[in-house]
Amino acid sequence: MPRYIGRRLLLAIPTLFGVATVVFFLIRLIPGDPAQVIAGEQATPEQVAHIREILGLNLPVWEQYLRFLGNLLHGSMGTSTVTGDPVLMDVAQHLPNTLELTVVALAIGIVVGVILGLIAASNQGKPIDVIVSAVSVAGMSVPTYWLGLNLIVLFAVQLHWFPPSGNDTPSSIVLPAVTLATLSIAVIARMTRSSLLEVLSQDFVRTARAKGASPLRVILRHALPNAIPPILTVIGVQFGLMLGGAVLTESVFTWPGMGSLLINSISARDFPVVQGCVLLFSVGFIIVNIAVDLLYSVVDPRIAISTRPLHKRAVRVPARLPA
Repeated sequence: MPRYIGRRLLLAIPTLFGVATVVFFLIRLIPGDPAQVIAGEQATPEQVAHIREILGLNLPVWEQYLRFLGNLLHGSMGTSTVTGDPVLMDVAQHLPNTLELTVVALAIGIVVGVILGLIAASNQGKPIDVIVSAVSVAGMSVPTYWLGLNLIVLFAVQLHWFPPSGNDTPSSIVLPAVTLATLSIAVIARMTRSSLLEVLSQDFVRTARAKGASPLRVILRHALPNAIPPILTVIGVQFGLMLGGAVLTESVFTWPGMGSLLINSISARDFPVVQGCVLLFSVGFIIVNIAVDLLYSVVDPRIAISTRPLHKRAVRVPARLPA
């Protein structure tokens, strides 16, 4: 297992290098001069030139790129051009809020999505199955910002149940978490239904039913454990997408997380912070995928055996060879 994890981490290095390269050059295509933004509209050309020199923006792009890679190799993402603090310090102030929102939203997505998938698979072809499928399609189609604004109007402005923005109270997380979890609920519900229907058609399930097992026991004890691996894959992908997809949700609800930091940094042309945020999202996505792969061996021992080297796999030799 350590060798497998090490191999996956080594394979992640080219991915991160590619992401860093693409982000570095793409962000410089954004119109506007960071030095001019920092100096203000009333600044003189000499002041703007001085700021460009301090930030290293007067250097050729290839030299800026080499400096950027050198800082990464030394564990530094640079310094924010707005706050003057290291990028890692700015990220550390906003990352816990994003993780809190993402974990709560993922928990809602898993619980509600799996329950809806179980209900739909247990009632295949019935009206409840059609309703769950329709709700899943709607959840995948509704824009995040539209849903968030409508939840604010209904539950914050009209009913006064939850705060419309910020994270001042524990109830402040409810509306943004539900908004962020909507897509995950739909995707997990559809995958749970599909995976369960495939397992329910297999012979061992028919055998369990023939032995008199109740429908609930058949689904929870026999079918669901064998349907978990595809569901885990979807959950891992959704968690990674939530980390990056929280940008819109945090903007709508003014949630002080990585999304708000990224939007403000783009507006201020704060290149180092934007690069750091995107790299951090990429690292989180890679770590989540590795964690999901490791969970496979926990829920399905056959996968653990198949990932072992051939010389370490247990091979059953018959006690007596056939004649």
